[in-house]
Amino acid sequence: MSDQQSERVPIQPQTVNAPLSRAAIFLVVTIVDGDAAIATVRDVISDIGGLVRVVGFRDLNGHLSCNLGIGSDAWDRLGQSTKPRQLHPFPEVRGGRHTAASTPGDLLFHIRAERADQCFELERLILDKLRSSITVVDEVNGFRYFDSRDLLGFVDGTENPTGSAMAADTLIGNEDPTFAGGSYVVVQKYLHDLVAWGELTTEDQQRIVGRTKIDNVELDAPDDARKSHKDLNTIVDDDGVEHDILRDNMPFGRPGHGEFGTYFIGYAADVSVIERMISNMFVGVPVGDYDRILDFSAAKTGTTFFLPSNDLLESLAQ
Repeated sequence: MSDQQSERVPIQPQTVNAPLSRAAIFLVVTIVDGDAAIATVRDVISDIGGLVRVVGFRDLNGHLSCNLGIGSDAWDRLGQSTKPRQLHPFPEVRGGRHTAASTPGDLLFHIRAERADQCFELERLILDKLRSSITVVDEVNGFRYFDSRDLLGFVDGTENPTGSAMAADTLIGNEDPTFAGGSYVVVQKYLHDLVAWGELTTEDQQRIVGRTKIDNVELDAPDDARKSHKDLNTIVDDDGVEHDILRDNMPFGRPGHGEFGTYFIGYAADVSVIERMISNMFVGVPVGDYDRILDFSAAKTGTTFFLPSNDLLESLAQ
């Protein structure tokens, strides 16, 4: 074997671990029936990097990026011989009082930049290329809200992994080598009742979230207290190892329509970690003690996607 053949070309993941941006667009679409639609989609998504470069070159300081996720049904329709081990439709989670809905989605475009106009232009070009081959299911324009707070007033994403832990928690490795460098991503659109939330005292809000509102310090709850949002989203296995995910949540809203929300987007190498978090929130720990934040935030969508590595994404054109 030659030296060239023995060298391994590093797998290039998508920009899962890009820094949190000031603006984002979350675009979820379904693919219409027909071979022509599949062919068009295959061509567009395999060259998504080219569209990013066309728009991003106008201002490199905008740090434009786009992560492309593929749903379970769409993966089958794209004619791939093998499937990521954990790729399946988002499972509806029905608790005693609240439900995490499962909604359609074949493709996810997570567009991020420091400039909203770059996000807009890239989305416009993507939709122009896809045209009649897709149907838009959901489109959300997110923005950074002051010091990375959600519209409930609390800092969001505090527990995101950093450094080498970020790749370990988000990128698939040897456990599924065919899809190494890929990632699973789950999205949910939450709408908030800010009027009802605002009627709570700051102390009650803090007990529900599990952090102080002003300085974002974790609160230690008494052993007999109901678990907070923070506690329900802390996943520790039987060996005492904590498992993290990468959140890139964004606030969104239309005050003129009374719409205020948070778009949850979580990346993980192991999708079961996200699914366990959602189950804890909606079913409760113990069962019935659901996340009280759900009394003020309703999950309107829920979809799971697989983010292939750039290498695998480009090969879909073949």
